[in-house]
Amino acid sequence: MKKLFYLMLIIPILLGGILLSNSARADAVFDESISYKSAILMDMNSEKVLVSDDSDDRLPIASVTKLMTVLITLENIESGKISLDDDVFVTENANGMGGSQIFLDANANYKLSELLKSIIVCSANDSCVAVAEYIAGSENNFVRLMNEKANQLNLKNTNYTNCTGLPSVDAYSSAYDQAIVLKNVLKYDLYHNYSSIWMEDFSHPNNRTTMMTNTNKLSKFYEGCIGGKTGSTNQARSCLAVGAKRNNTSLISVVLGVDTSKNRFKLASDLLNYGFANFETKQIFNSNNLSDKSIKIKGLDKHVALVAEKDYSYICPKNESPSISLNYNLPTKLSKVSKGQIVGNVEISIDGVVVEKINILSAETCEEATIWDYIQSITK
Repeated sequence: MKKLFYLMLIIPILLGGILLSNSARADAVFDESISYKSAILMDMNSEKVLVSDDSDDRLPIASVTKLMTVLITLENIESGKISLDDDVFVTENANGMGGSQIFLDANANYKLSELLKSIIVCSANDSCVAVAEYIAGSENNFVRLMNEKANQLNLKNTNYTNCTGLPSVDAYSSAYDQAIVLKNVLKYDLYHNYSSIWMEDFSHPNNRTTMMTNTNKLSKFYEGCIGGKTGSTNQARSCLAVGAKRNNTSLISVVLGVDTSKNRFKLASDLLNYGFANFETKQIFNSNNLSDKSIKIKGLDKHVALVAEKDYSYICPKNESPSISLNYNLPTKLSKVSKGQIVGNVEISIDGVVVEKINILSAETCEEATIWDYIQSITK
C-alpha cells in the first residue's frame, strides 16, 4: 500500500523530468520510516486529488473533528443567527470537558468571539461544548447539525458523535472528507483572522488569563500556510489537516494515524512541497472577460453585456499544456432580460473532456420593446 503511494509520487518525475523543491529526489522527500494510516493531497479550488493513500478509509480523527464545529459556527455567524458579540453562558457540562481546554469558568459569560478564537487557535474542548450548547441548546443537538452538514457536503465516510473529537467508538471520518471540510472552513475571512494567531492571552471574566498557543506549527513555520487543524488521541494517533497557498495554487494536505506529532507535520509538509514543486494552476476562464459576447434585444438597437458566474482555473503538472476549448451556449436574441438573469452557459473542455459548465448572466436589465420601438426599428 505505502509502496504504491511512493510510486505515485515518483512516476510523474520519471516521465516528465520534474524536480521537487530544493532539487530533492522523490524517494528522499518521503521518509519511509514514518508510519501513518491515511493521506491525501488535494487541489483546494477544483477538489482534484493529486495524491491519495487510503484516503477514503474510516478512521478516528481526534480534534480534527473541530473543523466541522468551526464551520457550523461560522455559517451561523454569516447567516446572522448569532453574533461575535453575543454572550455565551458556560455550563458545568462545558466546564467539565477533559483534554485540551482553555479552562473556562463555569456559570460565567464569555464573548462568542473569544470562544471561537480559542477553538481555532488552541483546540479548546470546553469552548467547543459551550458554543455547541449556545447554538443548538445541547451538544447532542449540535452533533445532529454536524452530521446534517456532512450529508450536505456528501461526506460518505464521516460520522460525528461529539463536537470535540474526544474518543468515541462510533466516531470516524476520512482524509478525503476532512479535506472537503477544511476547504469550506478556509472560505471564511474570520477563520483566517484567528488561525494566523501564534500566541495570545485569553482573558477570563475574573481577570485571570490563560495563554493560547497555536497547535498547528505549520501556521508559523510553513511558507504559505493558510490554516489547519491538529488532532491527537491514543486511538487516532497524530492527525493533521492543513492548507497552504503559493502564487495561484492552493493545496490541502490531510494525514491521519501518524506515529508521532512531529512526523505528522513532516508528512503533511512533504505532501505540500511535492504539490507546489510539481503542479501549477492556470486560469482558463475569466468571468469578466466577455467583452466580445452580447445578446441582442428584439425590436431594439441594443445588445446587453454579459458576465459569467465564476472564474475557472485548472491545476496540472508543470510544463504540461492541455488542449482547452470553450463552447458558448447563448441565444442570439431575447425579448427582455433582468440583471443577473441566467441567459446561457459556457462549457469548458480539457483534452476533449467537458470539465465544467459555468452559467452566463446578463450584466444589465432591458425591458421588452414597445410598439413604438418596433416602428422606429422598421423606419431605420
